[in-house]
Amino acid sequence: MVNIFARPPSRTLAGLALSLAAFCSSGMALAADTFKDPQPFEAQYRLEVRGWPGATITHRLSKEGGHWLSDMGFSITVARGQEFSRFMLNGDDTQPLLFSSSYSVLGVGDSYQLNERDISSLDRQTALFDLSRRAGHENCTENAPCEIEFVDHKGRDEHFQYYVNAPGTITVPAGEFEALNVSLIDIEKPDRLLQLSFHPDWPGLILSAVYQKEGRRETQLTLTNFNPNGGTTP
Repeated sequence: MVNIFARPPSRTLAGLALSLAAFCSSGMALAADTFKDPQPFEAQYRLEVRGWPGATITHRLSKEGGHWLSDMGFSITVARGQEFSRFMLNGDDTQPLLFSSSYSVLGVGDSYQLNERDISSLDRQTALFDLSRRAGHENCTENAPCEIEFVDHKGRDEHFQYYVNAPGTITVPAGEFEALNVSLIDIEKPDRLLQLSFHPDWPGLILSAVYQKEGRRETQLTLTNFNPNGGTTP
């Protein structure tokens, strides 16, 4: 998500505004409690990009046999896009298997696919899930942030830092939720900040995301609808 929020608005919409950084666990001390198990769900988010019409993003997390699928898609008059990732869980570790991304703006676009051998760390859809599951289990503070890395849609390495803010309650169109708040920083562009709020009990579920550049909000995403698959709404 970090690199997509940092793109010009057309690429932001076309590239699916919410794929993000992967957590790099090397050298991190984990808390004693275990990570939350994933649960299938479908969610809708409202995407607002400065200078562009708003869009609804549909996000599905589902289990397919021995692996999981995270799928995001949107469509508006001038643009459409979709990307998905298949991944496996091995205890607390997340293993990417396949990543696919496609977009079109005014009928012109492109598509990309990464196989397991092309993904040196995590792809950005798998990373969305992995970061939401891991954040809060490491000692990552503003004064001592954790290093994170992921590959973009072409398999190129990206490097960021993140830290966890104080938890709290957040109110979005879908309701009021407890939130795990995370800040992501582009090491090469420190004037850019991505603030994310995840639900601590539903890995992959985003409550809110705000991207700022030079202190000005460029992009915002909020949860508007949440449908658990066979579960209870948090």
